[in-house]
Amino acid sequence: QVQLVESGGGSVQPGGSLGLSCVASGSIFRVYTMGWYRQAPGKQRELVATISREGITAYTDSVKGRFTVSRDNVKNSVYLQMNKLKLEDTAVYYCNARVAHGPTYTLNDYWGPGTQVTVSS
Repeated sequence: QVQLVESGGGSVQPGGSLGLSCVASGSIFRVYTMGWYRQAPGKQRELVATISREGITAYTDSVKGRFTVSRDNVKNSVYLQMNKLKLEDTAVYYCNARVAHGPTYTLNDYWGPGTQVTVSS
């Protein structure tokens, strides 16, 4: 099994910054794509940003230029730096990791429990 633990959520005013962290632990041979998703009240979960093991990133259009995703392959960790936060960024943010348990194992997706990010004035 694999556990993902997020940290760094909280409350901030519009225009402020927050940083999220997520570390994966457990039965891990290799972590492939990692990413961040979010779910606002009454809305579906949406992709925010992903990063491949090689460092290739992708962002949803609404956060481009404001959010930066990064990772540390040694620590099996992924980070999300959020700048210029807007009211509409308020959501529960979930960490996701695609994990191999061995060299010939299939990949499995794991999720963290989520961390609340609230942007309000």
